Amino acid sequence: MSSSIQQIVKRDGRVVPYDRDRIATAIFKAAVAVGGDDREEAERIAMLVEQRLVDNFSAAATPSVEEIQDLVEEMLIEEGHSKTARAYIRYRHNRQMERAQRTVRFEVTDNIPYRKIYEVLRWNVEHGCDTIDGLNEIIANNQLPELIAACEERYDEEVKLGAELFVERVPEVRVFFVAGPSSSSKTTTTIKVSEKLAEAGMEFLALNIDHYFFDLDHHPKDEFGDYDYETPQALDLKLIDQHVAALLAGEPIKMPHYDFKTGKRELGVYDLQLKPNQILLIDSLHGLYEEMTQSTPNSKKFKLYIETLGQVRNREGLFMRWADNRLLRRMIRDSWHRNLQPEQTLTHWHYVRRSELRNIIPFIGSVDYLVNSAMPFELPILKDRLFHFFPQAMEKFKDDAKRQDAYVRAKRVYETLKDLTPVKDDSPVPSTSLLREFIGGSEYKY
Repeated sequence: MSSSIQQIVKRDGRVVPYDRDRIATAIFKAAVAVGGDDREEAERIAMLVEQRLVDNFSAAATPSVEEIQDLVEEMLIEEGHSKTARAYIRYRHNRQMERAQRTVRFEVTDNIPYRKIYEVLRWNVEHGCDTIDGLNEIIANNQLPELIAACEERYDEEVKLGAELFVERVPEVRVFFVAGPSSSSKTTTTIKVSEKLAEAGMEFLALNIDHYFFDLDHHPKDEFGDYDYETPQALDLKLIDQHVAALLAGEPIKMPHYDFKTGKRELGVYDLQLKPNQILLIDSLHGLYEEMTQSTPNSKKFKLYIETLGQVRNREGLFMRWADNRLLRRMIRDSWHRNLQPEQTLTHWHYVRRSELRNIIPFIGSVDYLVNSAMPFELPILKDRLFHFFPQAMEKFKDDAKRQDAYVRAKRVYETLKDLTPVKDDSPVPSTSLLREFIGGSEYKY
């Protein structure tokens, strides 16, 4: 059988040839670990996974290794190999650990330094919020306000240290990037960075990259009619590059305006000019993407990267994925910023994650400072608002071959949050919290 899947995206962002035999080998090793010895069955399961991939993606698509591994786990369970599925999950984890041991600098998950992940886990353990049961105990003992205050203090301190590092490199550096994947809270972090810079006596000018989107009808559609606006090519990269260079040269520009609800851009709307003593502040999903500001020397750039480095385990001992944490945030924000229903955000998320793997994660090694925006206290609050969508999505997409990525994702989030106590009252969350960027009630203007 010849597959239409030609390439896949690895966890470090590299695009490599697709190889069904690698899938079969991983399945076979998992089967052997639980007493199996049927290579042909492993190859049959690999073939079924490949067929599901073909059904799930267009011929030109490039699925990520995450999506493939998720489908392997689902297919093993569907075909009655639950023991092998559990062994495969362990095999998958052990492979990650092997890769981590081969390099001291990076932990394998999304190129984040291992030391940073360890610091996050240690902080969570010290505050009793590294497990679902720990969070439940905090909620039961009415200690959630204390956890909220501790999380906010930790985050604010990280942002402050990042701003201080930047100030040390002025005046050589003129551009401060706040970069990170979708719903990592770049906007709130940019506001807080600007506050820290102002306290240090520095002036800044913010350039809103969202206004540089091309008209939505210029973006490619998939077979569902869904636009891919996660790719850097959805932005007018050439115009951004020209405008950043012009601003740093002291020249005036006319920034466009983009309306997310209509999907239309209007050119030449906002007059901007960077004063000699000002810093250019840029909040962008693709702030690490070189083509966006290739005319500006790297010596003039400072890159702060933000990610939800959550280290919270469910009762089965599995950590919640950072991307799933951000999915929950975006499901809420999209409903009132982009006029999308939570189900639409869920089905669009494969674009988000694939773009991250290709266009963000490979460049994390170039960042100057890293901030953790995960707030363990947000999970029970987000569960109260969103949890009911996930059983509905699981039921709707369970038998839909083209929506298996959405089904797997919905099921994973459901399994992560099902034992967590939901919290309706968000009044202890301060109006300056990054969570307010998503649930509303912020004193900041977005």
